[in-house]
Amino acid sequence: MTTPTDTPTLGGAFEGREHRLPVRVYYEDTDFTGFVYHASYVRFFERGRSDFLRLVGVDHVAMAQVQTAFAVVRLEVDFLRAAGIDESLMVCTTFDTIKGPRLLMSQRITRGDQVLAGAKVEAVCIDPNGRARRPPPQLLLALQAKLAAGAKS
Repeated sequence: MTTPTDTPTLGGAFEGREHRLPVRVYYEDTDFTGFVYHASYVRFFERGRSDFLRLVGVDHVAMAQVQTAFAVVRLEVDFLRAAGIDESLMVCTTFDTIKGPRLLMSQRITRGDQVLAGAKVEAVCIDPNGRARRPPPQLLLALQAKLAAGAKS
């Protein structure tokens, strides 16, 4: 059996409910110490969420067509270990539940079996005026198979 790190695919791949996106640490991702700058982890997490949605068919362009966007309203990150330049990391994303306009996700960044950072993310679906709205049916349908059993809409 191959994993996304064995056969890299643009946009990553799913392993069950979890989306896995390989990322490489570049010089631009590091700070003066040579380790990944804390804000770079946040960008890696964003790439994971965006590619998750893209692979289930509800990328940002598709959402704009139904006048919906996403706004992160809460981001809780635990930084556990440092990563360095040229390392190969994996961004793992799971959509946990939908509650009204809120989408709750869990993410982690790993290097092999080591967890480097973990995140709990709460995003809200918004309309073009920035007001919270329920997710459109296309999003709910696309995420249905990837949500935890306790998901609510």
